[in-house]
Amino acid sequence: MAEETIYTDDSIRSLDWKEHIRLRPGMYIGKLGDGSAYDDGIYILLKEVVDNSIDEFVMGNGKTVDISIKDRQVKVRDYGRGIPLGKMIDAVSKMNTGGKYDSKAFKKAVGLNGVGTKAVNALSGNFIVESVREGQLKKAEFERGELIHDFPIENTTYRNGTRVTFTPDETIFKNYQFRTQFVEKLLWNYAFLNIGLTINFNGEKIQSENGLKDLLQQNLSDDPLYPIIHLMGEDIEVAICHTQAYGEEYHSFVNGQFTPQGGTHQNEFRAAFVKTIREFYGKDYDASDIRSGIIASVSVKVMEPVFESQTKTKLGSTEVGPDGPSMRTFIHDFLKKELDNFLHKNPEVAEQLQRRILQAERERKDMAGIKQLAKKRAKEVSLHNKKLRDCRVHYNDEKDNEKKIETTLFITEGDSASGSITKSRDVNTQAVFSLKGKPLNAYGLTKKIVYENEEFNLLQAALNIEEGIENLRYNNIVIATDADVDGMHIRLLLITFFLQFFPDVIKNGHLFVLETPLFRVRDKQQTFYCYSESEKNEALINLKGKAEITRFKGLGEISPNEFKFFIGDDIRLSPVIIGSDTPVQKLLDFYMGKNTPERQDFIIENLKVEKDLITENN
Repeated sequence: MAEETIYTDDSIRSLDWKEHIRLRPGMYIGKLGDGSAYDDGIYILLKEVVDNSIDEFVMGNGKTVDISIKDRQVKVRDYGRGIPLGKMIDAVSKMNTGGKYDSKAFKKAVGLNGVGTKAVNALSGNFIVESVREGQLKKAEFERGELIHDFPIENTTYRNGTRVTFTPDETIFKNYQFRTQFVEKLLWNYAFLNIGLTINFNGEKIQSENGLKDLLQQNLSDDPLYPIIHLMGEDIEVAICHTQAYGEEYHSFVNGQFTPQGGTHQNEFRAAFVKTIREFYGKDYDASDIRSGIIASVSVKVMEPVFESQTKTKLGSTEVGPDGPSMRTFIHDFLKKELDNFLHKNPEVAEQLQRRILQAERERKDMAGIKQLAKKRAKEVSLHNKKLRDCRVHYNDEKDNEKKIETTLFITEGDSASGSITKSRDVNTQAVFSLKGKPLNAYGLTKKIVYENEEFNLLQAALNIEEGIENLRYNNIVIATDADVDGMHIRLLLITFFLQFFPDVIKNGHLFVLETPLFRVRDKQQTFYCYSESEKNEALINLKGKAEITRFKGLGEISPNEFKFFIGDDIRLSPVIIGSDTPVQKLLDFYMGKNTPERQDFIIENLKVEKDLITENN
C-alpha cells in the first residue's frame, strides 16, 4: 500500500523572490543552455541589463553604452540618469519594482514588468550594481541574489549613469561560454534600431547611420536583386529586398526589442506586403511566389506592448496602443501608401521585383509533380529502410513557445555510429538519421535536386522544412561525423546543403556539430573523456601519470554505454554560424565551387598536421 502523503500547514511555504527565480529560471529567461545557441539564458541575462541602458537612450539620456565580456564576467556601463540612489537596491532585488511603471517616464519602453534585472541578480554568482547621480555614487554587491555588501553613498567625479557587473552562476549555466558572434548580433540590433547610439564592445565601436537599411545590408546572404527599399514613418520602419536565395527571412522588432519568434507585427507585415504587391501589379500572384527570396525587417513602436513570454521573443499585441488602431490597420495602411508610392517612383525596382516573382512562379509550377512523387517515395523508403529512428515528441507538437520541448536530430554516417547513438539516446527527445554514403555537393544546384536525390529528399522530409522552418520537428539539428578527413568532408557537404536550400535553418541557430572526445584517460578509480590534447594532459596530471590512454578514431569505436555521456546533459555542441562579412553564395563559391588556384593556396597556407595541433594545444 502506498504511503499516504501528509498535507498540513507545514506543506505550504512561500519562496522569496530569488528562490523562485533560481528554482524556476525558465519562467524568467527561457531555456538555460551553455551559450551555443543565440537564445540561451546567458544572452537573455545580458539583454535584460542592456535593455535598461537602451531605454535611457530612447528617453534622451546618454548616447553611449560601454560593454565588456572577459572571463565570463560582463560589465555594462551607460551614461543615463542613473538609478535613484535611495531605491537602487530595491530596483535590482524587489519584484514589481522599477521606473517603467510610470508611463510618463517610459512611454514605449522594452520592459514593463520590473523583473529583468532581478532575474540577472538571482541567476548570477556575483552581481554588482553602481549608480552615479549628480556627484554621488551608490554601490551594492550580491551573490546569487543575496545582498552581501551595501556600500555607503560617497562623493565622486564620475559621470551620471549606471554600471552593472555580473557573472552568470556556473551551477545553473553549466560549461557555458559567451560566443562573440551571438553577442555582436544582439548589440548590432540595438544599434540598427537606435540611430545615434554608440555601443563600445570589447574595444569595437558598434553604430548605425541608416537603421534597418544597414541591418539588411549586413544580413544579405546573396547579392540583392534591386536596391534595398527603406521606408520610415511615425512609429514604424521597414526595409525590404529580394535575393535568389530560397525561403523567407525576417528581422522584426518592437520598441527596439528583437522578436526572433515574430508575432502580430511580423504576421501583418507579411500579409500587407502580399496585398500591396497584388494591388500594384493588378495580378493575383501566389503569396509564396511574392515572398520567395525576400529578406525584410520591420520595426514598430507601441504603447504597453504585450509579449507572449517574459523573454519577449514574440509580440502578442493586436493594437498599437490603448487608443490606437489595430496592428493590421496600422501596418497595412503604411505599406499601401509608402510601398506603393515607392514602386511608382522607381519603375526599375518594380520591374526587377516582378521578374523575381515570375521566376518563383515558374519554379513552383515546374516542381509540382516532382514534389508529389518525392513525398510518396520519402514515406515508403523511411518506413522500409528505417533511415529515421524517430523520437516520441517533436518540437512543433506544442505551438506555445514557452511550453515547447527541445528535440534533437543527429545526422550520422555509417551503421556503427548511428547504432551507438540510437542505443544511447533519449528516445523521447532525440532522433537519429543515418546517411548512406557521402551526400551530393549541392552547391549551384536548384531545389529540384532536393526532391530527386533520395538522401536530401528524406532528410528534408524528416525535418519537415519543405514549406519553411515554422514546423521544424527538431530545434537542434546535429551533424555527428568522425573527426577524420572523410567526416570533415561530410560535415562540409551537409552544411552546404543547408546553406544552399535552407539557410533559415542556420540563420535561426538550429544547426550544430557534435563534439566528441578524442581520448579516454582512466585508471581503476577515475575516467576522463578529453576533447583536446590539453585536456588529456590535464587528466594525466590528475591521475598522476599512471593511466590507460585510448585514442578514439571514429564514433563507431565509442560504445553505447559511453556515448550516453556525450549526448546527455553534458553534450558539447558547436553552432554553425554565418558571419556577416561574407555573403553565403560567395562563401559557397570559394569553398565548394571549382577548384581554383586561390582555394588551393588557401588550403596550403592553412593546412595543419597533427604535430601542429599538439603544439598549439600545449
